[in-house]
Amino acid sequence: MILVTGGTGLLGSHLIRSLVAAGKPVRALYRKQPATALQDIQHKIEWVKCDILDVIELEQAMEGIEQVYHCAGVVSFTPGNNDLRQVNVEGTANVVNLALDAGVKKLVHVSSVAALGRVKDGIHISEESEWEQSKHNSKYSISKYEGEMEVWRGIAEGLPAVIVNPSIILGAGNWSEGSSALFRNAYKEFPYYTNGVNGFVDVRDVVKAMMLLMDSPITEERFILSADNWSYKELFTAMAKAMNKKPPAKEATPFMSGIVWRVEKLKHLFGGKSPLITKETAHTAQLKVYYKNDKIRECLPGFNFRPLATTIEELSRQFLQDVSAQQ
Repeated sequence: MILVTGGTGLLGSHLIRSLVAAGKPVRALYRKQPATALQDIQHKIEWVKCDILDVIELEQAMEGIEQVYHCAGVVSFTPGNNDLRQVNVEGTANVVNLALDAGVKKLVHVSSVAALGRVKDGIHISEESEWEQSKHNSKYSISKYEGEMEVWRGIAEGLPAVIVNPSIILGAGNWSEGSSALFRNAYKEFPYYTNGVNGFVDVRDVVKAMMLLMDSPITEERFILSADNWSYKELFTAMAKAMNKKPPAKEATPFMSGIVWRVEKLKHLFGGKSPLITKETAHTAQLKVYYKNDKIRECLPGFNFRPLATTIEELSRQFLQDVSAQQ
């Protein structure tokens, strides 16, 4: 039996679909309700209502489990979000501890490239890059780094585990949330861009790599999962053109971004509204960071990433189909 935490998220739901398609028995955790995107295969999934912060619930969910995919996590750059440390660090510690107690044969932990640090401009990051303390590290990246440390602790205590560090994951899902919302912004002809560079990867490639790593003898390793390094301008332009929309034409300079995040912070403080942009996201959107993906391709012969251009074309078509179906 395979346990998937975070089964209702973008990555978790795509992973579950692939596991079920491969004939694997899956037990998936949810906090509020099972993933609506998986309604067509609900009968093939053992859904369990469980919060990974509840040790008793999690211990029961871990019974009879041999493999664990730990996808649960909070992605947030909103100031004062207490869920970041609780879920990403304490929740991961609970998963690791109970996996050790249950004698789980292998854990695949979903971290993030944010856990590798990206405080300097123009750098190339690999799995050997060392974390650096900096005032520019976001609370999210700190939480992912500390959560990853819990997995390394578990490895030291005898838990076979592998860590994956995806860059920005692109996939079909809730087009109003997370990275999927980038397609909606392009569709609405959002006019601004930055010249920052980041890594991007198709959710299907992340799922494939995770499943291959789980079934391999590889342990005690981390892997960057990133297909291509593109500027945000390149990304938004490709999305807009794929949907026959006007590409962004106005550069959001560091000065402009600085004004926006301060205004958004005031709105958050006095109105409680979640900010569209924060100090951290304004900073990282200007950075040029390049991720290397050699290690995963060397360790998994035959594995290749989809070209980012192909992913954008396919997801743009899917977005347009979904928009048309809702009209």
